[in-house]
Amino acid sequence: MPRLRATQRHSIRFTLNDTPVQGEAEPRMLLTDFLRHVLGATGTHVGCEHGVCGACTVQIDGTPARACLTLAVQAQGCHIRTVEGLAPAPGRLSVLQEAFRRHHALQCGFCTAGILMSLDAFLRAHPNADEAAVRDLLSGHLCRCTGYAPIVAAALDAAARLRDTAHA
Repeated sequence: MPRLRATQRHSIRFTLNDTPVQGEAEPRMLLTDFLRHVLGATGTHVGCEHGVCGACTVQIDGTPARACLTLAVQAQGCHIRTVEGLAPAPGRLSVLQEAFRRHHALQCGFCTAGILMSLDAFLRAHPNADEAAVRDLLSGHLCRCTGYAPIVAAALDAAARLRDTAHA
């Protein structure tokens, strides 16, 4: 009878929301599980686990990525940003988060973290985004509660406010 060997664990180090972090993970552990269960960063949600719903979206080196399709070991040396890293300071909301609050752009909130992470990167890269571009981006996220209209309104409001801030 063949002997089963113990699963090898790897030490992983990366920057999470501007803070160096480390932990150990098996090679097959997903980044969602590492963030939530090893590091305690529970703002990243696990939805479909197939990369379809977008709830697990984080930013890896500034680019939105599905954490449910990313192995934790792939994050080695990267800069990971999660929804917990959006706020500029404790007790304050980012321009985008504030727009979501103002426009009631969330209901159950399950999809919100992933949508915020995608929109944050998108609006930095496309400050003049129009409704069609925002809707195209949101096509990669599933939301069962809002009907998307308040999310689009919040994104366009945030884009305008970010442009005003940049020109001030």
